[in-house]
Amino acid sequence: MKIWHITLASLLLFACGAPREDQDKAGSAAEIQALDFAANAQRWISEEFQPSTLSVEQQQAELAWFTRAAEPFRGMAINVVSETLTTHEYESETLTRAFYDITGIRVTHDLIQEGDVIEKLQTQMQSGENVYDAYVNDSDLIGTHARYGYVVPLSDFMRGEGQAVTSPTLDLADFIGLSFTTGPDGKVYQLPDQQFANLYWYRHDWFNRPDLKARFESIYGYPLGVPVNWSAYEDIAEFFSEHVREIDGKTVYGHMDYGKKDPSLGWRFTDAWLSMAGAGDQGIPNGLPVDEWGIRVEDCRPVGSSVSRGGAANGPAAVYALQKYIDWLKRFAPPQAPGMTFSEAGPVPAQGQVAQQIFWYTTFTADMIQDGLAVVNDDGTPKWRMAPSPHGPYWEEGMKLGYQDTGAWTLLKSTPLPRRQAAWLYAQFVTAKTVSLKKTLVGLTPIRDSDLRSAAMTEMAPKLGGLVEFYRSPARELWTPTGTNVPDYPKLAQLWWANVADAVSGEVSAQQAMDSLARQQDNVLQRLERHGILGDCGPKLNEEQDPRYWLDQPGAPKPKLADEKPQGETVAYEELIKTWE
Repeated sequence: MKIWHITLASLLLFACGAPREDQDKAGSAAEIQALDFAANAQRWISEEFQPSTLSVEQQQAELAWFTRAAEPFRGMAINVVSETLTTHEYESETLTRAFYDITGIRVTHDLIQEGDVIEKLQTQMQSGENVYDAYVNDSDLIGTHARYGYVVPLSDFMRGEGQAVTSPTLDLADFIGLSFTTGPDGKVYQLPDQQFANLYWYRHDWFNRPDLKARFESIYGYPLGVPVNWSAYEDIAEFFSEHVREIDGKTVYGHMDYGKKDPSLGWRFTDAWLSMAGAGDQGIPNGLPVDEWGIRVEDCRPVGSSVSRGGAANGPAAVYALQKYIDWLKRFAPPQAPGMTFSEAGPVPAQGQVAQQIFWYTTFTADMIQDGLAVVNDDGTPKWRMAPSPHGPYWEEGMKLGYQDTGAWTLLKSTPLPRRQAAWLYAQFVTAKTVSLKKTLVGLTPIRDSDLRSAAMTEMAPKLGGLVEFYRSPARELWTPTGTNVPDYPKLAQLWWANVADAVSGEVSAQQAMDSLARQQDNVLQRLERHGILGDCGPKLNEEQDPRYWLDQPGAPKPKLADEKPQGETVAYEELIKTWE
């Protein structure tokens, strides 16, 4: 969900960086020989890897396979990297020790900022030097990975060079995000390691107050509840900001967001804001032929972002989405919100003065359930709930409805084969059924359906504000990462935040900002087309023509609606979750 700016100087710095001998030293031969792998496995099963969806006997068998498969690599030290998240901290601090005890392979699992992960990844791609043996990076790069040829297609690897080190209990069908890591050629390029969705968050306790419910309905003519559409979200924001104004002696706000000119402003839009408004086409996991970035693809080739080329990045729905974001930020959010970045805005709802947030990442769940917070009851249950995001007036059934971040293991062809095989063992270990449920309970970023259906998750559900119910429901399939229409994520993603910021500041209109973005995206696609390095699925731009031609065609880009604020619609949370069962 992040963007990056890569300079030539930084690429050369990383490409020519000092060797990592200190991190590459493994244990001595005597130390390795002294390891009792079976006893160690049993100890980790008993002391750490509970609960699990596997029986103890099944866990023992799974870990015994890892011990046997690792024998050719025993004594090796490998280096992997991911962004800094609670889930990855658990891997780096705990699972690396378990992996060493069970396999004899020492892993240094570095935790750095996500932008730095991609910078190192691109350095290795462009220099051919092995910087890391495996990367956890967002599946948002699936279109990049599938086209450039630097990444090892796991589908091929598991049948070929990686067959002997591919676990018989991997169970790919159990991974809920596998479609997100599958390229346009049908091959799996990445193995999901953690994922979280971008949902609607609201104060369930306030929404259930009889006085507030009666007052809302008297003003707006329909019940206060979870908003189904953006009209209702706007009415609720107005209600709390301009009619309620104060609860328990404190000023309250009907909306929370952020708007500082900062790279994180780009995530606010590339993480599917346009699809929530309805700018793209029908299609799961991503709209086809037009996706949530407004990029049209024909026969797997990107052909344009501008409406004049059949794209939708500057179409009426995209302009509407940007304008609504600006209006709500300035009218209903706390006064400091326009000057905040993503990380600065994240903790604000937990302070207890925000009624709802339309764009809220479930990775914040763990921070929202801490004892003593204003949004947590004395018994530890949350005063808030998460629910499916409301949709804009251009949205229609069959479209994606929001964003889901999927950090996934990625192997590069430039990594020497033995190191790549050892890293693949580690990637499978930290996602194996023996450990995955415990990891999910620690980081709250589920990847396996079996874990979500477990008794342990049922027990945790009341304290997680709807996380378990959402992920168990079919609705989760409408929340997806950036898809394969985006042929070079880093180059295109960096265009968004500056254009959005110009509109937030009032320097340009929403239409002008999206016109500029669409034009810049087309320029990047055109350069990629000229370079001709992306193969049969590389860009091949349509000739420009009168936008009206495309607006008159079915699907995206869609013509401007006569009424962009239809009647507000809500649903009671209790009724909503019944539809998920």
